[in-house]
Amino acid sequence: MPHVANDLIDLDRYPIHEDGPARAALLERVRQELAKDGCAVIKGFLRPEAIGPLVREADSVAHRGHRSFSRTNPYFTADDPTLPTDDPRRQFFDRSNSFIAADCFEKDGPLRRIHDSDGFDAFIQACLQETAFFRYANPLADVIVNMAEEGNGFPWHFDTNNFTVTLALQNSESGGAFEYAPGIREDHENFEEVRKVLDGTSDQVTILELEPGDLQLFRGRYSLHRVAPLKGKRRRYVAIFSYVEKPDMVGAPERTRQLYGRVLPVHLERAGLRGDTLLD
Repeated sequence: MPHVANDLIDLDRYPIHEDGPARAALLERVRQELAKDGCAVIKGFLRPEAIGPLVREADSVAHRGHRSFSRTNPYFTADDPTLPTDDPRRQFFDRSNSFIAADCFEKDGPLRRIHDSDGFDAFIQACLQETAFFRYANPLADVIVNMAEEGNGFPWHFDTNNFTVTLALQNSESGGAFEYAPGIREDHENFEEVRKVLDGTSDQVTILELEPGDLQLFRGRYSLHRVAPLKGKRRRYVAIFSYVEKPDMVGAPERTRQLYGRVLPVHLERAGLRGDTLLD
């Protein structure tokens, strides 16, 4: 049942739950930022006193996070020896993931309360101006926490989905900045400029220092981006809210196993039933 999480979301500054001039102005700003470079940040979306409970909740279930390691290029494709050695499709980087699955979080815990807060889903949909918009029905992945530790990061890549919605909960002691090249392949693959980003010679990279409590909406299909390597003993926690274009969608069993280390009966029951060609 919907509720207003006024003790967690700063609804005084950002009244996402009720129509009015303040909500309309916020929507307009976010839409303009997304149109400009595919990234919008709502600073201090959470109240300062909400950060502690969210971090403690993540700490309490961090041991249940599933870790995976691989080497990937920005496109998540296999190596192609027919291409030149400096082609970005042949540049591979270490990638480490650690996801705390959705079912690790209590229904009445702070993370779930934010996701279930009255008006949250509708506000995100209005920001993105998506007509087909549903919560991911995957019981392991509708809202998760990405956990990263010292040395971890997420190398340069493009997303396979149109957008991501994230909430910064805790930063590492240093490092971990969000870096992106806005619209670098808006009209074509632009391999030469992608190569410059990968070798550190591009002037098109924006560095974004997100703080705990910041809500970010990002269109990553056309903007190359990464999370810089982390330093220090403190973990980086980022919550990820997942939405899709069709109802009742769940992840494919193999992809779900890769990300979360396990599958549930619903993944097996719905295997092969998806009609779209999107990757999970």
